[in-house]
Amino acid sequence: MTTFLTPRQRADRTSAAVDAAVAAGRELGLTVTEPTVLHDLFSVVVHLAPSPVVARIPTVLPSPDDLAALARRQRDELDVTRWLADQGVPVIAPSPLVPSEPVRRDGFSMTFWPFVEEARDREPDYVANAESAADLHAAMRAYPGHLEFLSSADPGFITDSLTRLDEHPDLVGAAELDRARREWRALEPLVRSRDAFETRFPGVELQPLHGDSPPANIFNAVDGDLYSDFELVTLGPVEWDLAALGPELVAAYNHGALRNGTRQLDEEVLAFVNALGMLRVIATLTLVPQLPELLDYLRPAIEHWRTTPSAFDTSD
Repeated sequence: MTTFLTPRQRADRTSAAVDAAVAAGRELGLTVTEPTVLHDLFSVVVHLAPSPVVARIPTVLPSPDDLAALARRQRDELDVTRWLADQGVPVIAPSPLVPSEPVRRDGFSMTFWPFVEEARDREPDYVANAESAADLHAAMRAYPGHLEFLSSADPGFITDSLTRLDEHPDLVGAAELDRARREWRALEPLVRSRDAFETRFPGVELQPLHGDSPPANIFNAVDGDLYSDFELVTLGPVEWDLAALGPELVAAYNHGALRNGTRQLDEEVLAFVNALGMLRVIATLTLVPQLPELLDYLRPAIEHWRTTPSAFDTSD
């Protein structure tokens, strides 16, 4: 049976992350007397009050001990968001009060961001956000830095997870796991190789992407909406950022692309990223022991996948 983190262990992890962020912030010259946890799911996000700085400390990770790999991803996020801010794009950029680089402390790797007041009385407008994602893509096209092809899909994590899920029959059944492995055999070459992807989808341009559903990661700030949470920034087809969002948001994105003169979504590539996104959901089951409540978030998508054939041809 799967061994889940206990509430006490979860609280201890959060406390350790907060302590590490406070100590790191003070070493960087920040005044921190009232640290306040703002969010605690995959990362602990803590306001280092009274300083106007927020630390984000990832705590639920496929490889918790590989802080070097985490820092590389964090550095990409810092570089991209700083560049976007310099172009005048409304984005939460790194805090100017500390160096713009990941900080390692007490077994954690963290980044620092400005504290931005949230407009809590305003509900997210996901249709408007999906249309806005086309504007973000238009802005990101010119990013000059190097990004890995579909790194946010994390093919190594999927491969490893589909192997390790044999140890967790209480999380996924044998038939579902067999289906996931068959689908992954068909999709993996297109994820691991840019050449294979471009051969399969000729003419589909690749570009810098947010990497993690930008319509769901627009922060409703008091002074206006801001693009946020570029932790999975990557290079790929724009469809990756709209995976599994449904026809209404796809239509909204296409409206935005038509308005700003960029490419609308390709139905076949969208089917590919939807199938790939579902395999990432299955793979994410291996993180449930670290974050037990995650299972409740994943169940609806997994139930839908169980009863729906893949829209993308994954036959052997």
